[in-house]
Amino acid sequence: MKPTKRELLKDTVKHIDVTAFDSSYIIDSMRDMSFTSRDTACAADILQMMIKDKESTNWLVLAGSTSAGGCMQVYVDMIRFNMIDAVVATGASIIDMDFFEALGYKHYKGSQFINDTHLRDNYIDRIYDTFIDEEELQKCDATIKEIADSLEPRPYSSREFIHEIGKWLTKNSVKKNSLIQTAYENNIPIFVPAFSDCSAGFGLVMHQVERMKQMKSYMSIDSVADFRELTEVKMAAKSSGLFMIGGGVPKNFAQDTVVCAECLGFDVPMHRYAVQITVADVRDGACSSSTLKEANSWGKVDTAHEQMVYAEATTVVPLIVSYAYNKGDWKNREKKNHSLLFKDGTRGTGILLGE
Repeated sequence: MKPTKRELLKDTVKHIDVTAFDSSYIIDSMRDMSFTSRDTACAADILQMMIKDKESTNWLVLAGSTSAGGCMQVYVDMIRFNMIDAVVATGASIIDMDFFEALGYKHYKGSQFINDTHLRDNYIDRIYDTFIDEEELQKCDATIKEIADSLEPRPYSSREFIHEIGKWLTKNSVKKNSLIQTAYENNIPIFVPAFSDCSAGFGLVMHQVERMKQMKSYMSIDSVADFRELTEVKMAAKSSGLFMIGGGVPKNFAQDTVVCAECLGFDVPMHRYAVQITVADVRDGACSSSTLKEANSWGKVDTAHEQMVYAEATTVVPLIVSYAYNKGDWKNREKKNHSLLFKDGTRGTGILLGE
């Protein structure tokens, strides 16, 4: 007999708490080992450099499904403990995983060996060995539409719209410590450069179609404003560091801010620190948007402090961030409050305009 939907969705994914253990012994031991262990220790050391550099604006760059897979609280804690000053991510990481759980929904432990047609018949979506209730995901879509319906009909950067979602969550969230709400409360901007490529896209399409039928104006996402605003964050920083999980659009978007500033006639330094944790291959010329050394040839990343870690991120990210938490250097950082660079509804900070 095939399992029922209730049976399939009975065991929830639990997010790891990096404050509950001290990984220092493991990381310190890895430093004297070889292969991926030594790379992981080096990545932990670079994150420490980023945190200790008082002039560095540190960006958390997220792609992939580690938030659904148990690392969501890790990223929240990086903001909560002032290790990170901006977030660049996929829409799935921010909406389908984080906002979804903020509404009180869960991700479930599943299996990659199950019959996917049976899952579809039960309206269950699969991320490798993790399950999501599609009915709940569609409620997430509808909530995005509800928020969009409440706003002034005009173009918004993804940062600006996510800021509005954070404001909405302060009054309506079921789970109070989501990444979006924590970032909103700590003046951390979140950028999603391909915002429509997730549940938010479905909600915004529904919003626009309904408004078009009513012959009314609608809100939209301005991806160029995303690029311009993140470039302004880069220009406001004397130094910068990237802590990247996966790659793809968020990674390229974050790195390209250096080139964008140069194209506009501004001389800004390359990202001084960079860590990328990925399982992508380099042999097809991609590696989720190039290795960090290759990015140096484009003028994006300084190679003095860079580390590629070829590992599945849920296995090493908790160790690296627990190490940073227990070192405690985050206690000495001043908050950058980069959300305050922007006054929503205006053209930006004025940095690019020489004001």
